[in-house]
Amino acid sequence: MEIAAETERIRSALLASISHDLRTPLAVMAGASSTLAEAADKLSSAERQALARSIFEQSREMAERVTKVLQMTRLETGEIRIDRDWTSIAEVASSALGRMSERLASHRVIVELPNDLPLVRADAALVEQALGNLLENAAKHTPSGTVVRLCAEQQANDLVISVVDYSGGPSEVDVERIFQKFAHGPIGSTAGGVGLGLAICRAIVRLHGGNAWAECVPAGGMAFRFSLPIEQAPTAEVPLPGADDGLTPDHPDR
Repeated sequence: MEIAAETERIRSALLASISHDLRTPLAVMAGASSTLAEAADKLSSAERQALARSIFEQSREMAERVTKVLQMTRLETGEIRIDRDWTSIAEVASSALGRMSERLASHRVIVELPNDLPLVRADAALVEQALGNLLENAAKHTPSGTVVRLCAEQQANDLVISVVDYSGGPSEVDVERIFQKFAHGPIGSTAGGVGLGLAICRAIVRLHGGNAWAECVPAGGMAFRFSLPIEQAPTAEVPLPGADDGLTPDHPDR
């Protein structure tokens, strides 16, 4: 009964999210396509291209939102299982930055990842997605030219990864609320817009035994951070002389 009630709650939240967050891109696509269909011959080539570009961008946005909704459902219902292995956060960051390079092209990205960072035992693909969601959030909700800093450091038994934007946004934000599913924050900062990507980030990190949180930057902007627990990495054991060297009683001279 509890599982059924939780499933119904998630379903209601997802339906509310879809009806709210897909309404705007659908309206834009309908308006642009209607203009192209009814008045294409009266438009210049540049105007037709701009409308086509708008339809493409909004359709991509819709596809991404639906994907996030479906993944959030899988995370909350326990359908996703993590495949842990020893992972370098520098490699994960490089992959995430490469995937987000187009969206961050107009931003000034600073990467600060020390060479001596410890390995973490994690699902590299899921951690990359969590980090990618933070980078995407910065790209989407800050003006062009904003400095975005990606950094990591060891704090006690955790590796803390941060994406900090210096956008001059609001200095007082309900930082806990913006990690909630379908939350909306003030526009003009990385706290603005739908919070589904941030909720997915937190869910992924918590599957690894870490946490995700946000802080306001004193000069204006936001810092989004998540932690991954540091475990003792295995060390290669050197066999002692005379240990199992492949000799068998049948082949004493091998």
